[in-house]
Amino acid sequence: MSQSDDRGDQPQNKWEKVVPREEREKEQAPTELQEEAAPEVAEYSYEELLMLYKEAKAKSEQHWDQFIRSEAEFKNFQNRVEKRIAETHKFAAEKILTDLLPVMDSLEQGLQQSHQDLTDAVKGMREGMELTLKMLDNVLNRFGVTSVNPLNETYDPHLHEALTMQEVAGVKSGQVITVIQKGYTLHGRVIRPARVIVAK
Repeated sequence: MSQSDDRGDQPQNKWEKVVPREEREKEQAPTELQEEAAPEVAEYSYEELLMLYKEAKAKSEQHWDQFIRSEAEFKNFQNRVEKRIAETHKFAAEKILTDLLPVMDSLEQGLQQSHQDLTDAVKGMREGMELTLKMLDNVLNRFGVTSVNPLNETYDPHLHEALTMQEVAGVKSGQVITVIQKGYTLHGRVIRPARVIVAK
């Protein structure tokens, strides 16, 4: 009888006292890990909050001012770069155009030295030279080259190079009386000054 009583006290199913692993780990875990500590909240007075606000506002205004200045400096830099690029494109052909100017001079001098009483063959050659000179002048004009021929104009040191000065009756001082060699500008920039004789 005692054996049956003892068996009666024991559980009929051996899995009744099996506890899931999650629950065992939870029971065995330290209580301080189960309960998360509440974050500490700093307490500030009204004056302290006002001071912090003013500091944050001052820093914000300072950063905004720095941003505006940086943006303005960048725009100025961008404008300078674009201007330089435009000038580079505009004056890129300056060297080759300068080398063409002596060709213009030679053609003009050849036409100036020719006489009116010429044979038909020489007249045809003169007409060909005039046509070539005109075509070359049109090409230079398309690239922005303009001739400077200041005969009877007032001497301008920015555009003219005075080779000598002469006294001429009836001509006011500073007037160009002879153009030895025409000058040229490229988009308004002097690439060769006109060589002139100026009246005293």
